[in-house]
Amino acid sequence: MFKRMKSDIQAVFENDPAARSWFEVVFTYSGLHAIWSHRIAHALFRRRWFTPARIVSQVSRFFTGIEIHPGARIGNRLFIDHGMGVVIGETCEIGDDVVIYQGVTLGGSGKEKGKRHPTIGNNVVIGSGAKILGSFKVGDQCNIGANSVVLKEVPPGSTVVGIPGKVVRQGGKRLDRLSHELPDPVVDMMRSLHEEIARLQEEIKDLKQRLPEEQMSE
Repeated sequence: MFKRMKSDIQAVFENDPAARSWFEVVFTYSGLHAIWSHRIAHALFRRRWFTPARIVSQVSRFFTGIEIHPGARIGNRLFIDHGMGVVIGETCEIGDDVVIYQGVTLGGSGKEKGKRHPTIGNNVVIGSGAKILGSFKVGDQCNIGANSVVLKEVPPGSTVVGIPGKVVRQGGKRLDRLSHELPDPVVDMMRSLHEEIARLQEEIKDLKQRLPEEQMSE
């Protein structure tokens, strides 16, 4: 137990350059408090003491701003940075050495029963505000961009950005074809304006051609 707590503290030092001392980390890092509280809640949940487990998780939510369902399975050295607004669902599974930033939701996509939350692999980084919704796997060594909405499985070693999330890098190689498919309202507006200008130019050209014919007929 204490060995695992020590590894949790070490994960903070490895991922947060602002961490200065063990005392500061133990007493001021809400992400660490949420993880330790979850370990207690999860142990109660596995013993089918569901109500006490939920009480522990809700008390932790009140003090940390991080909501982790007691049923969620969390691996070693999870680091939740800042943490406010993080939500982790009941059937979610998180691997080792994962980093989660504030505002992340690991949730379901509906009211289905059974496994309905994502499985997160090892060494995954999930940017602030990202939403991963549904029962699928995010592979090892993935990076999920801030505010992305991921709705389908992500291959290992991928970088995902956008709404809905698209894989723009895989295995260290940029996928230009996919990155060009990302929604960009500015590009869409410029393309629309260009098409409208081309249409107006064609109408002006047609009017110039008609004008001499009408003058001659008069």
